[in-house]
Amino acid sequence: MISIWSAKLKGIRDSSKRLADQWTEEQSPKDVLLRIRSFYLLAGLAGGIFNPYLSSMLVGGGLGSGQVGLLLSIGTFISILVQPVWGFVVDRFQQMRLVLLLSVAIPGLLSILYQSPYFLILIMVYTISTVFTATQAPMADSYALVAAQKANTTYGAIRFLGSIGTAIGGYLGGLYVSRYDVSLIWIPFMLFNVLAAILAFTLPRRSDESRILNQSLSEGIKTLLTNRLFLFFLGGSLLVNQTLTAFNSYFVLSFQDAGGTLQLAGVGLLIASAANIPSMLIAAKVIRRIGHEKMLLLAAFAYILRWGIQWLFPVPSVMLAVQLLHGLSFGFFYIAAVEYVSRITSKHMQATGQSIFNMVFVGIAGIIGNLLNGYLLELGGSQAMNLSCVISAMLGSLLLLYVALQSRHSSSAVPQ
Repeated sequence: MISIWSAKLKGIRDSSKRLADQWTEEQSPKDVLLRIRSFYLLAGLAGGIFNPYLSSMLVGGGLGSGQVGLLLSIGTFISILVQPVWGFVVDRFQQMRLVLLLSVAIPGLLSILYQSPYFLILIMVYTISTVFTATQAPMADSYALVAAQKANTTYGAIRFLGSIGTAIGGYLGGLYVSRYDVSLIWIPFMLFNVLAAILAFTLPRRSDESRILNQSLSEGIKTLLTNRLFLFFLGGSLLVNQTLTAFNSYFVLSFQDAGGTLQLAGVGLLIASAANIPSMLIAAKVIRRIGHEKMLLLAAFAYILRWGIQWLFPVPSVMLAVQLLHGLSFGFFYIAAVEYVSRITSKHMQATGQSIFNMVFVGIAGIIGNLLNGYLLELGGSQAMNLSCVISAMLGSLLLLYVALQSRHSSSAVPQ
């Protein structure tokens, strides 16, 4: 009797799975476009509300800025190590939808554990969350690129919904923590992540992009690292982008250090994310006009200007106004860098090239930035942190200038 019921239940589960797959696969390009845009919006809302205030929540729970930097760095380091594993899971088992769903569901559900007073538990929670979150961007971007092609639109026209969500989320987060305790910021984060997970379930089980033939990661890395210009580009990207952790991880703390309020910090986050929107929409036109290398230099100069102004004038009003440069700095730099990597890598190494870039731009830069800027913030305040960011961005600009000059005289194509 038990075996009969087990067989029936298995049949029901198999039928349900087939129906779900058939329902999600038989979607028009416009349906997929609407869903992936909505996913970006919800994920942006979740991240915008939670990420800028995570450091404040941890410091409010008794940690120092140095401990926060260590916690963030450990999580980021481990997420780098597991990225190839996620790539294998997606390529081998074609489970893009499941991986994307888990990338928002797991961090959302685990966020309640940030209430723990134990440092080891906090490290475990952040590490596990980061391991899953690390897959969100490549999976969502894969859906977006295919949806944009099929619906005759651009990637930027889809991706900017994430910036809108982050902008609104940052502002709402400021209002939330000014009314409620910052330790409760996990509640709206969990809510929006669960909604994003439900939406992810309605997407096709995989994107056509996931079927692209990839070279093995080890062989791809060996080939790419023989290109000197690519190494200089990675070095410049690392030095420039490690400064971004001073904003992503420590803006709220440094803003309070300068005399600002949590509610006004939310306004600053809104300004920064809103500045990203027009940058992403016009980036393609600017690149066609001046080229990738000059675009990278322009964005790097905006980073120098951004941190230099905050170093010279460490007052809340200036710190708010300077966030207008976020679009010119991060927005322009990220899009130009992604397209630059795509341009200089051969067709069969596109995925490997982007993976290496993200490991450096997000992973290694995040580890160094969180450790260094957290230590400097605790040791010398926001002034020491901002000065360090100016110096780092300048050094990165010199490496990118070398790339731009060399690109004029020789081809920057990766050896085949």
